[in-house]
Amino acid sequence: MTTTPQDYQAAEQLLRRPARPGELVVGDRVRPQWIDDGARFWYAVNDGTAHRMVMVDPARGTSEPLTEPPAFTPPANPLDVPSPDNKFAVSQRGHNLWACSLTDGTEWALTTDGEADYQYGTGPAATGNGTLLRKIGLPYLPPTVAWSPDSKKVLAHRTDERAVRQTHLVEARPADGSAPVLHTQRYAYAGDENLPRAELVVLNVAEGTVVRAQAEPLLMPNLSPIALKWAWWAADGSAVYYLDRPRDLHTLTLHRLDPATGEVTTVLSETGDTRVEPNQFVFEPPIVQVLADEVLWYSQRDDWGHLYRYDLHTGELLGQVTSGQWAVRQILRVDEAARVVYFTASGLVDEDPYRRTVCRVNLDGTGFTKLTDDELDHVVTVSPSQQYFIDSASTVDTPPVTSVRDWDGRVLVELERADISKLVATGWTAPERFRVKAADGVTDIYGVLYRPRGFDAAERYAVVDNVYPGPQVARVAPCFDPGGMGLDAEPLAALGFVVVALDGRGTPGRSKSFHDASYGRLADAGNLEDHVAALRQLAETRPWMDLDRVGVFGHSGGGFAAARAMLDFPEVYKAGVALSGSHDARHFNPGFVEAYDGAGDPATWARTSNVDLADRLVGKLLLGHGELDDQVHPDHTLRLADRLVAANKDFELLLVPGAEHTFIDCLAYVRGRCWDFLVREVKGEQPPGYRPEPIVIGPELLAEMFS
Repeated sequence: MTTTPQDYQAAEQLLRRPARPGELVVGDRVRPQWIDDGARFWYAVNDGTAHRMVMVDPARGTSEPLTEPPAFTPPANPLDVPSPDNKFAVSQRGHNLWACSLTDGTEWALTTDGEADYQYGTGPAATGNGTLLRKIGLPYLPPTVAWSPDSKKVLAHRTDERAVRQTHLVEARPADGSAPVLHTQRYAYAGDENLPRAELVVLNVAEGTVVRAQAEPLLMPNLSPIALKWAWWAADGSAVYYLDRPRDLHTLTLHRLDPATGEVTTVLSETGDTRVEPNQFVFEPPIVQVLADEVLWYSQRDDWGHLYRYDLHTGELLGQVTSGQWAVRQILRVDEAARVVYFTASGLVDEDPYRRTVCRVNLDGTGFTKLTDDELDHVVTVSPSQQYFIDSASTVDTPPVTSVRDWDGRVLVELERADISKLVATGWTAPERFRVKAADGVTDIYGVLYRPRGFDAAERYAVVDNVYPGPQVARVAPCFDPGGMGLDAEPLAALGFVVVALDGRGTPGRSKSFHDASYGRLADAGNLEDHVAALRQLAETRPWMDLDRVGVFGHSGGGFAAARAMLDFPEVYKAGVALSGSHDARHFNPGFVEAYDGAGDPATWARTSNVDLADRLVGKLLLGHGELDDQVHPDHTLRLADRLVAANKDFELLLVPGAEHTFIDCLAYVRGRCWDFLVREVKGEQPPGYRPEPIVIGPELLAEMFS
């Protein structure tokens, strides 16, 4: 079937983002705006023409239309961080932190000794999105701080990058048309002696005192420990607790910081043969909670992620709280009086081990109960009052139903049943969740298959493997897909491809051993051999999959994996698109490389380099990168291109002037080039010459990106 402009238009429609005028899916996302200390909330739904607003009172079990949102006083500056009582706010000014009174406007400095590369309230420059902030006109993001519960103190850190390697990006044509501009960034590489560090401080807002932690600064190669919630206040404000790991990540330690003196004591510690993690998913909060006299501690010591109970004062192990061949995913609430913990877990649904279930168990390990005992995936938001939770239940092919539940699992009020009628009208069909065997012939692996628009089982369709290798996040979520920005699967299926996305061995979400299959093996890009095995098994029962026409597409880590697929499996992948790829681990962020390939192992990092394998290229390859990508520097793609030239290989290179990692303001152009390439080189057709409409960077899109 020939690809038409209408296919491109359908693909463009599937970029379901709030910035677009009119949603294809209505009511799939409820974002509560809490009022009355979390006892009630309101939310808005875009129905394609206007916003519908709803007020919810769970205690009464009511959901009523709103004509206008409840009045509230927004902060004077959205880049400030207000205190819990809304009387004060903290802001960043230069290299220091300032406080202001929200009642009379008085301002005063909380720190005065900040300086360049040694400032307060920021994370590492390597993940600071400096290019994106300049592009959208923001001088900085809100400072990374945490207020004490009584609104009197602020936990912050001083970021020390003075000795971190300097790297450089050249902006060929600035917006004002002036001469090229050099942008210098602190950015450590794997194996560098000096990494960014965080020096924890407690700032007394009223008294103006600074208490510094009496401990070694924390290694901070990726993100702020406060932003990651690796450092937090005790519920009563009497202490700060934080997690720390050495560079090899084999030991995880919980510390207590006295906010009055800066004294640091060790609460408990765990050591393992590989990474010891407080959560397999690197951007999700630690599954650790400090109670009045105990600690709930997440551990994978029995190969599964479970909760253990420790004495807060002695560090003594008191017992295992959860057990079984499944994993705790998130602590939702602890009722200390009733001695019960509520949590989500994955692996309790036989059909799909990634689906999340809401559960409870007594702290002594008895009384385990599923609060959501069904086959759906449950995404949960707990109310600030902790009286109830908002539950979004779906699967990849079942639209979400969102409701408010109590802690017995009873539905108090149903909020939304997602309407997908407009989505179906585009020619979309629900994707298929599948299970196949990994390349070892034993391990079950899971993925999602998207059928092409206008699917006809009598036809033969080209295939695209839409890859992201992890190991820090999974490629496929078990819930209904909310859509992306054109770099994901559904728009590709609208172009007439069968699209496959899966999580091979080495990705998170299951057992420790399943995740550790990638440890020291980043070179395998999330076990690409599992992808090859999956394609062949799927095609055995789906003769409409044409394995003589298989392409691969990926961005960032997926860009690395897409190129690696072309180099390692040229007999399978005939063409590939590799955008913003991290092609050389030796010149990449140690927070990723050393965490998953091991610290101090240059030989392993070299094996992870695509650059050294450039002479293997056989098929058609499109390399794309942003000129000002400060997350994965463009030299990664240029290094690979250099070796491809030296090997006399044909390839296409798209270097986009001014673009950052996600091509945010030129994505329509980049997306169109990628679509054309895949249509031409995988389907073997001439593209129709259609160009998608540019994406407008509005406040809703920015909120989506930073949420």
